[in-house]
Amino acid sequence: MKKAFFLFCSLFFSLLVWSQSEQLAQNYMDRGEFEKAQIAYEELLKAQPGNFNFFQKTIECYQQLQQFSKAENAIQDRIDKYKQGNYLVELGYNYQLQKNTEKAKKYYEQALEKIKKVPNEVYLIANTFEKKALVDYALQAYQTGLSVQPNFNFNYQMAVLYGQKGDTENMVEMFLTESYKTPQNIVPIQFQLSRFIQEDSKEIFNETLKKALLIRIQKTQDIFWNEYLSWFYVQMKEYGKAFIQQKAIYKRNPESFSNIVNLAQLAIEEKDTETAKEIFNFILVNTKDLDLQIKCNEYLMELKISKAAPQEYPAILQELNTLLKQFGESPYTLSLLKLKAHFITFNLKDAEKGKAILKNVLEMPINRDQTAEIKMELADMFLFEEKFNQALIYYSQIESDANNSPIGQEANLKIAKTSYYKGDFKWANHQLEVLKSASTQLIANDALDLFLLISDNTVEDSTQVALKKFSRADYLLFQDKKQDALAAFQAIIKENKEDAIEPVTLLRIGKIYETLGDIAAALANYKQIIDNFKECIYIDEALFFSAEIYFQLNDAVMAQPLYEDIITNHEDSIYYVLAQKKYRKLRGDKEI
Repeated sequence: MKKAFFLFCSLFFSLLVWSQSEQLAQNYMDRGEFEKAQIAYEELLKAQPGNFNFFQKTIECYQQLQQFSKAENAIQDRIDKYKQGNYLVELGYNYQLQKNTEKAKKYYEQALEKIKKVPNEVYLIANTFEKKALVDYALQAYQTGLSVQPNFNFNYQMAVLYGQKGDTENMVEMFLTESYKTPQNIVPIQFQLSRFIQEDSKEIFNETLKKALLIRIQKTQDIFWNEYLSWFYVQMKEYGKAFIQQKAIYKRNPESFSNIVNLAQLAIEEKDTETAKEIFNFILVNTKDLDLQIKCNEYLMELKISKAAPQEYPAILQELNTLLKQFGESPYTLSLLKLKAHFITFNLKDAEKGKAILKNVLEMPINRDQTAEIKMELADMFLFEEKFNQALIYYSQIESDANNSPIGQEANLKIAKTSYYKGDFKWANHQLEVLKSASTQLIANDALDLFLLISDNTVEDSTQVALKKFSRADYLLFQDKKQDALAAFQAIIKENKEDAIEPVTLLRIGKIYETLGDIAAALANYKQIIDNFKECIYIDEALFFSAEIYFQLNDAVMAQPLYEDIITNHEDSIYYVLAQKKYRKLRGDKEI
């Protein structure tokens, strides 16, 4: 037993020393200390002569130190010993580094000939060419392999290589062929394609991909390609065109609406409300599924409420009542009951009626998650009424019951916000400190934004006078009292000129003016941030919101430099990718 223990300890110690030696050798390589790296890797290779990684690193050290003869001898020894074609590539590359292209070509061609004799070596040889950035030779290796063994499948590997060459037509052809032949590979293929879609500054790749998909649809009439084209349009955020493809799929295969519903939800997230409404109405006409009918009606009512003027509220309430009469009041219509309660509270300003609806729902046989959802809405209603303690009780119940689940974290964020609205900034930041690393990115971002707001305006003003006024104005926004909130924020600007709180206050005022439709006033407030607070954390938002307004107005002259500022100076902005896309369109890059 003791011998076994000592043997185990000895092996463990040897592995530890070996691992540390390898790490040390790599550190020398990373720092460009090739003489030291050479010695270290030679020792490792002596201990493990068959380790290909150690061999390659040793050869690389020789080559970095221009010890080409030494590298050639070591590679030749490997060729003699293992008879593998990838070492011929290594030998050819050693000559290429010496600018002896004739000898390099000789060994590369020998490697290709080796594939004809031993087809299975194609993988090693092609991979070695690729690692040396010898893309054309790597393609030749795969083509040679296919000429000998037509059953080989290198579509994916060759597509990647064509992409590296900038040969988008062949890359697209290979990727689409592989997608159809091996559907299980479609996810990594579409990931590769989406990278090119996002990075294509002149829209050439996007046009190539679209054309290839349309040709396949016309030739085969296979709904596989309709799905693919729908995916492409989603990447382009052209949800109306994606819906045309989904309708074509449904007509030939009317089994499920799941993809169509997902598309509608994406359209809502991207504020393409017209397409979303078109999709939901299409589903309502074609489905007999009650759950889906309820869901679609809920989405349509939410969209209608979001755009409604106060004079339209009575008609909306009537529509909600009609829907609940049609589908009945039960756990199945929970979403409609919740929507009606929210509308009555936040739009019609009657929290008592809203709460009464939800308290009745809590008497129904609903599950734990549904209970948490209704309690969250009830807590929001208490908060709307300024009954902070009662709101906190409900939020705390949810947080306790749901623990670290997304809804539990959302409740925790609302506890922090309630404390913030009350002016209890110390307790709010205590909660936010934990939530900054929440598993849900949206909650983490919201928590960080509020944490920074409180922290930044506590350092400069220890009495937090301005912050208390700001939190009150934010609370008025929560109550949807836009005019009152606007007046409160404007008072902060007058009383706290050039304070840390000024840029975020200007941002809030700008957004309120946007929702009220006063675009000129919104732009004026964003411009104050852009002109006077270039180093503040809200500058990218001011730039992006301004650019978006001008973009909607088709004013490319004003929008383009604002997007460009984000691209050039704010690479860490969450608006960076979208700014790039809009900037390219405004610059006049070719459209699909």
